[in-house]
Amino acid sequence: MRKIITLLLLSVSLLLASINLQTASKVELMSIKGIGPKKADQIIEYRKTNVLQSANDLKDLKGFGEGLISNINKAD
Repeated sequence: MRKIITLLLLSVSLLLASINLQTASKVELMSIKGIGPKKADQIIEYRKTNVLQSANDLKDLKGFGEGLISNINKAD
């Protein structure tokens, strides 16, 4: 049942296609190409002490290079 709910949330987020990095859930973040559970957790932890204005704010995090930032911008 949990997998079905997760897939449903993922589908809805893909249909809406706009992701707010400051408020997105882990599942929504993982819908972005290149972001798995660990990177989603990094974003969630980072935004606890920082305000994310754009994907470029994530460049300070380990593993967030230009390619991933570009994928995030496409999803935003």
